[in-house]
Amino acid sequence: MENASDHGPVDVLIIGAGASGSAVAWSLSDTRMRILCLEQGDWMKSSKYPTTTNNWEAQQFGAFNIDPNVRGLDTDYPINGDASPIDVVNFNGVGGSTVLYAAHFPRLHPSDFKVKTLDGVADDWPVDYEQLEPYFVENDRMMGVSGLTGDPMYPPKKMPLPPLPIGLVGETMAKGYNKLGWHWWPSDGAVISQPYEGRDKCLNLGTCMSGCAQGGKSSTDITYWPQAIRSGVELRTRCRVRDITLNSDGMADGAIYYDADGNEHFQKAEIVIMACNGVGTPRILLNSKSGQFPDGLANRSGLVGKNLMFHPISVVRGVFEERLDSHKGPPACCIISKEFYETDPDRDFVRGYNMQISRGPGPLTMALRGHASGDIPWGPGHHEAFREQFDHIASIVNVCEDLPEESNTVTLDPQLTDSNGIPAPKITYRISENSRRMLAHGLARGREVMQAAGAKQVDTVDLLRPAGWHLLGTARMGNEPETSVVNSWGRSHDVKNLFVVDGSIFVTSGGVNPTSTIQALALYIADTMKKNLANLFD
Repeated sequence: MENASDHGPVDVLIIGAGASGSAVAWSLSDTRMRILCLEQGDWMKSSKYPTTTNNWEAQQFGAFNIDPNVRGLDTDYPINGDASPIDVVNFNGVGGSTVLYAAHFPRLHPSDFKVKTLDGVADDWPVDYEQLEPYFVENDRMMGVSGLTGDPMYPPKKMPLPPLPIGLVGETMAKGYNKLGWHWWPSDGAVISQPYEGRDKCLNLGTCMSGCAQGGKSSTDITYWPQAIRSGVELRTRCRVRDITLNSDGMADGAIYYDADGNEHFQKAEIVIMACNGVGTPRILLNSKSGQFPDGLANRSGLVGKNLMFHPISVVRGVFEERLDSHKGPPACCIISKEFYETDPDRDFVRGYNMQISRGPGPLTMALRGHASGDIPWGPGHHEAFREQFDHIASIVNVCEDLPEESNTVTLDPQLTDSNGIPAPKITYRISENSRRMLAHGLARGREVMQAAGAKQVDTVDLLRPAGWHLLGTARMGNEPETSVVNSWGRSHDVKNLFVVDGSIFVTSGGVNPTSTIQALALYIADTMKKNLANLFD
């Protein structure tokens, strides 16, 4: 192993350069502490994104697939999902999953932080919407978020940029919601609708989920990281962390990692911050076993890796007579409906879901999907059937709140490892009865909207398998060490200089995409750390 002095100790070591790692690095940079971030992936080059080539869609089935098991890059790690009906999808690199995400950017609602008080289920968070509100605002500004002020489903909030065009898909679906008298609103999107901070606006190419060569989509490699690095933060790529080490006082003192050539290194640090998402963070903590923590670092509660929440998704797809140009525009940033978001005692489930209108796929995906479903034959009749479907599609994606259950877990696989021999994560997860009822309700309501909007054909997907973007709850925050892993500002109850800032710390999942809230929490934790620097470990 390389000697610790080869790189020199740092004040703050951040593991992971994605949504939360970038935000916490930028926020802490004004302390002038020595801050280092280790990222197992690499920098992305806009010139290498699939959209710079003619076969950009085909690359989504290979090197730019959202599933690391399919992608199989040397910067990825395998994930055993055999015991889960939902597959983990993510991306490893500077920017993390924001490189390939759809950039739909809602905030959690005020009610999401108080589900125990309001509905008698799960637990309340130790923070609330009001505390996080200034950090939501700061994050919207840093990321570059487009949206329309005035959504009645939220407290007043103002976006830095005007809303993205909802297009023919949004206009058509809005007519259906209007006919039924149900809520809808243009989506908040981390996609810039006009030039912003040196970046040019979205060109409506519809290629968000294979990397945005235009730079119109707000991934953290082009938003937070340039500013953090200018402020003195060091970002070291192709560094895969194996475990966090402890000193004799029970404090974290650094991390052991492998470089791109497989050489083992030790990086010494005064503070360690985990920012590896709800699967990557428990994986490293569980692998960091010692005499003081035989069940994994910071795991005296036994809750590291437990309470995994995903957001089960059902899909309603409509085919329309009129052309909707549905392959154009950000695929998932169109309109949303929160009609069924809050608990209704007349329904047979508690909490609710977000109806997210999604545009249609590109031509290759449309042809392959249609062939698989039998709607578009291969050979005679292909072009006629293709023309009836391509650009005539709108979808409703029902994002369902997933309540925490200790039986839904991330553990270490006893056989499967990554290329450095580090145990891979194993996912054990089942859909709860509450979620099943919610999924079914969303399908029925989605059919109603599609028919009201004039769809001539409606198809459904009961449960979308490649949907595990939202990795939450596996190192939950709380005031009591017995029932949580970190305190109300992300500090481990067990190890006073260890912090977690990613989706692991969610207490409940809400029913919306979590990136905005993950980043607001990271900024809140960084700000609280700065306010407590004099007695950070007390």
